[in-house]
Amino acid sequence: MKVSALMLSLIFIAALPGLVAAQALSDSTDPSVVPGIPIRLQTDLTYIPPTQSTMFHNYVFDAFGPYPVSAAALTAGLNQFTNSPPEWRQGVEGYSKRFGSDFGIIAVGTTARYGLAEAFKEDTMYYRCECRGFLPRLTHAAVSTLTGRRGKDGHRVFSIPSLIAPYAGTMTAVYGWYPRRYGARDAFRMGNYSLLGYMGGNISLEFFYSGPHSLLNRMHLNNAHGSPDEGPNK
Repeated sequence: MKVSALMLSLIFIAALPGLVAAQALSDSTDPSVVPGIPIRLQTDLTYIPPTQSTMFHNYVFDAFGPYPVSAAALTAGLNQFTNSPPEWRQGVEGYSKRFGSDFGIIAVGTTARYGLAEAFKEDTMYYRCECRGFLPRLTHAAVSTLTGRRGKDGHRVFSIPSLIAPYAGTMTAVYGWYPRRYGARDAFRMGNYSLLGYMGGNISLEFFYSGPHSLLNRMHLNNAHGSPDEGPNK
C-alpha cells in the first residue's frame, strides 16, 4: 500500500505540467482572459438532483465498472511486487488473492458511500467545477472528496458518507479476509490510501476530457452535472 501511495503521488506530480499547459492553452482562446491568471466563475448556476436511476447507474459503474477493475489490477500488481501481504505469496494464486482483495475493498467502500449518502439524503457524485483556472479546479476536486450536495439547491455540506466509506472498505478487508496479524491500525492506514485514491479519481474526472461520445459521459455522466441543461440527470 505504501508503494500505491507513492505511485499515485508520482503520477499526479508528473501530470501537473501537462495539466497546467492544457489550462493555459484553454485560457488563451478567450480574449478576456489574461494568460496565467486563474479566473473563478459563479459556481452551481443550476443544480438538478439526480434521479434514483442515475444514482444506481453511477453506483454500478463506480463499484464494478472498468475503473475499479483497472485500479484493483494495478494495486494488486504493486502489492504483488512488494509481496504484501507475504502470506499470500507469489504466482497466479497470490495475484488473484490480491486482486480480489483490492476489488472487494473498492466495492465495499463504494457501496458504503452510496448507501450512507442515501440515508443522509446526500448526493456524493462528483460534479466538475464551473470555474476557470488550474488551482481553483484542483481545489474544487480536492474539497469534493469530503463534501456532498444536499437539498434541491445542491448546497455543499461536509459529507460523513464520503469520510467513512474508504475506511469501511479496508476495515471489512482486514477483519474479513486479511491475515489475522492485521488489525485496526492497518485498516486505518490502508483507508488513508483509499481516500487519497478517491481524491485522485476526482482530479482525473475534473481535468481529463470527457466529451459527449466518451465512455465517461455515457456511463459516469459527470460532464453534465451542474450544467443548465437537464441532460442525463432527467
